Amino acid sequence: MGCDGGTIPKRHELVKGPKKVEKVDKNAELLAKWKFCALSQERLRRPIVSCELGRLYNKDAVIEYLLDKSAERPNAEAVTHIRGIKDIKELNLTDNPEWEGERRNAKGDRYEDIHRGMFICPVVGLEMNGKHRFCYLQTCGCVFSERALKEVKTEICHKCGDPFEDDNIVVLNGTKEEVDKLREKMEERRAKAKTKKSKKTKEAASVSTPAESKGAAKPPAAETTGRSSTLNGDGSSQTDAKIMQNKVAAAAAADRLAV
Repeated sequence: MGCDGGTIPKRHELVKGPKKVEKVDKNAELLAKWKFCALSQERLRRPIVSCELGRLYNKDAVIEYLLDKSAERPNAEAVTHIRGIKDIKELNLTDNPEWEGERRNAKGDRYEDIHRGMFICPVVGLEMNGKHRFCYLQTCGCVFSERALKEVKTEICHKCGDPFEDDNIVVLNGTKEEVDKLREKMEERRAKAKTKKSKKTKEAASVSTPAESKGAAKPPAAETTGRSSTLNGDGSSQTDAKIMQNKVAAAAAADRLAV
């Protein structure tokens, strides 16, 4: 230790206590979900897609993952449930007129509002910045705030007019409990689709099997008919020969009588 000059060491200098756990800023974490891709961690840019669990991605990042799933990615666990392009939906988002994009605060002489959202709800005008709950419709991909869907109840989309059901509503960046519920629904839909596909294949096989058996039975029938026809042809030729013989015999007998 030394203790040169009569210095007295303090306890925290001699004994090292447990490291302090770094607390994650919840606001920053929430903003990251709404402004950055869940896979590539790059800033969200059109076209933006979402999965059945309500996570936001850049479409090109998901396509790159699907083309090469073996590549190492830092957030690959966020897309393990995505099997193909059919498992994602391109979102129909409404731009925020007050969003200035990259041009905002270019000189650093203005206040930058980090809570300003790039998109808004087309019905009530709420910004999609994490403070308000947003949903999208699996049928058409249009995005609305949860408040709009509750206050203006309808069975058709507010933006494009396509019909939808309650099961078609997916919460974007929901809580852990909501994500678990969405995962259960996703697994149920996939199980039903799998059973339907297996039933269709069985029905197609059952339909094709009788048709093949009938087609195999037809050639022997044709052969038997051919044989019967040939037999009939030989019998008719034999009768014709007998008739000619009788005629010749009758003609010879008539000549004898004439002599």
